[in-house]
Amino acid sequence: QDGLKQCLAEFRQQLAWVERLDVTLGPVADPVSQSASASDAVDPENDFQREMSFYRQAQAAVLEALPRLRKLQVPTRRPDDYFAEMAKSDQQMQKIRQKLKSKQEAMERSEKAKQLRAMRKYGKKVQVEILQRRQKEKKNMLNAVKKYQKGLTDKLDFLDEEQTSSQGNKKGNASQRTKKGPNAKRRYKNQKFGFGGKKKGSKWNTKESFNDVSSFQSKVAHNKGPGKGGRGGKGGKKALNKRPGKRARQKMKNRAR
Repeated sequence: QDGLKQCLAEFRQQLAWVERLDVTLGPVADPVSQSASASDAVDPENDFQREMSFYRQAQAAVLEALPRLRKLQVPTRRPDDYFAEMAKSDQQMQKIRQKLKSKQEAMERSEKAKQLRAMRKYGKKVQVEILQRRQKEKKNMLNAVKKYQKGLTDKLDFLDEEQTSSQGNKKGNASQRTKKGPNAKRRYKNQKFGFGGKKKGSKWNTKESFNDVSSFQSKVAHNKGPGKGGRGGKGGKKALNKRPGKRARQKMKNRAR
């Protein structure tokens, strides 16, 4: 101990405080407990308590030193035009900036690709659901038509359902069709003088006429009605074969000769 005091007396210099800037204080009061924690109260094995004690001690030193520096008119803030040379060169910082930019672009591309995959997956799911629904409706329609053709039912409710569904799909585009159609002058002339235009193919079958089976009669179509040559009819097969064919008539003539 005597030797340490002797060494301390040899290199000690009696300088002003502004040259030394040494402040020795205890930690500032804890805002939670409103009391200064003693050194023996800090658990050295607890990292959080140890670092907090260092922080509060540095805070107490700053609170003590700043007023003294201001009283001595020593500037404590960096001026606005202060220029300090960076530890790293501009070329190295440019490389770091480019690397960060490339990483950010790669992350953005990955995020966009992820969103596209999610949208594509959702679109495929919706498309599959629509196709399954259409196949189911088509199957139900064909089954209903087969039952009607076989005479098992006389109801045409499936046609009404199809028409209502088609009308519901076309309602959204009705306003657009009226806008794209002819103007009022053209409609008046068409009503007064006739439509004119194309005459060829006017009697061709259309989608509406093809789907219209209201005049279809299953019993008549399958020869089950009266007088149509069925099993319960009056004519039967003999009524259908009253006159022989051309070849049979020719053979009969040859035999007569």
